Amino acid sequence: MKAVLDVNGERHELDLRGAERLLDVLRDRLGLTGAKAACRQGECGACTVLVGRRPVLACVTPAAVVRGAVTTVEGVAEEAEPLRRAFADEGGFQCGFCTPGQIMRALALLAESSAEELADGAAVRAALAGNVCRCTGYAGIVRALQRCAPNQKQEPTDVQ
Repeated sequence: MKAVLDVNGERHELDLRGAERLLDVLRDRLGLTGAKAACRQGECGACTVLVGRRPVLACVTPAAVVRGAVTTVEGVAEEAEPLRRAFADEGGFQCGFCTPGQIMRALALLAESSAEELADGAAVRAALAGNVCRCTGYAGIVRALQRCAPNQKQEPTDVQ
C-alpha cells in the first residue's frame, strides 16, 4: 500500500507493507527514537504517539492512522519542556523508558482538560490508565499535570 504519512509536520511517501507496525516505520524507516519499542502489546504505552491530539499506541499498523498527522515526542520538544521539568521536580521517572509515552498522554490530557478537571486526581489516573510508570506510580505524574494545567490558580491536591 502506498501512503503519504505526515509525521512531525513532514510528509513521507511510503510503501507500507502488510502488517508492518507504525512503531517500526517511525523507528526503523524514519529514524525517530521517541516511540519506544516496548512490550508491543500496548500494556505500558511507551510507544504512544499523537494522531491529531489523540494518543495512539504505535503498535497499530500505519494504515490505521494514515489520514491523521502523527506527532512523536520529537515533534513536541518545546511544548513538552515544562512538563518534563515538572515531572523531574515531582520525582520524575527512574528511567527514560516510558517517559515519551507519558509525555504524549500528558500533553493530550492537558490539551483537553481544564484546571478543575486536572485537580481531580482520580479522573487523571483513569485517563492515564495503561500508561503509568510502574516504578513511580501516578502521584508524581498527577501533581506534575496539575502544576502544568492552563490557568492553574490552586495548589495541587495531595495524591496517594
